[in-house]
Amino acid sequence: MKNITSLINSNRIYFTGTTAMLVAGLIFFLIQGRAAAFFPLDAFHPFWLNVFFINYTFMGDGFFALSLIAILHFYYGKKQQAYTLLSSFIISGSVVQVIKNLANASLPKFYFEAGTYLQFTDGITLSADSGLISAHTATAFAIATVMALMIKNKKMQLLIVAAAALVGYSRIYLAGHFLMDVITGAAIGTVSGLTAVYLAAYKPGLKRSFTKLQSIGEKTAQTPADIHTATG
Repeated sequence: MKNITSLINSNRIYFTGTTAMLVAGLIFFLIQGRAAAFFPLDAFHPFWLNVFFINYTFMGDGFFALSLIAILHFYYGKKQQAYTLLSSFIISGSVVQVIKNLANASLPKFYFEAGTYLQFTDGITLSADSGLISAHTATAFAIATVMALMIKNKKMQLLIVAAAALVGYSRIYLAGHFLMDVITGAAIGTVSGLTAVYLAAYKPGLKRSFTKLQSIGEKTAQTPADIHTATG
């Protein structure tokens, strides 16, 4: 428990930013309700934002996460970093799938009656029973949490929070999920990422992986190009 507290305290910028965002979202949801909280967040739909979010939302896709992991492992030779990212991806994905199989909820597209909401974006395929938790958001925050803890320059952590949060917002914008689905996904992803780093840092036989994990953070803090490469 002390080790987890130590990880959180040494990365206060990231966890404070994430917690503040989740609490603010939860308060807004509790005040507005499920449906009412959806409309204000999804009212502005210019064409350029449609194009942006249709593409940006794939930063929370499993293919993107696995591609990032593969690049770190095979191209940069950062095997331990890749294993930690993979662990966070597997943990978050497993939790999301278990919960979704136990209880499903309708997505906005299938929740609202025809004509109630007209901002659905073309080119997005949605399943009628894949609600309750945003898997894209969970993946984004699982990867983001590991990345944030890797980076030695802690000021970059707020940018990582914003990047992950934007994936979550993209799910609402594209009518893929309600606000609470995104909040839940972000919480699961954050805990999964923290768990993965904890296992790499403090469990017997895995401590050396955290030392190597920090090396990519040191390089990340040196040049903007390295920052871009490390954070995807």
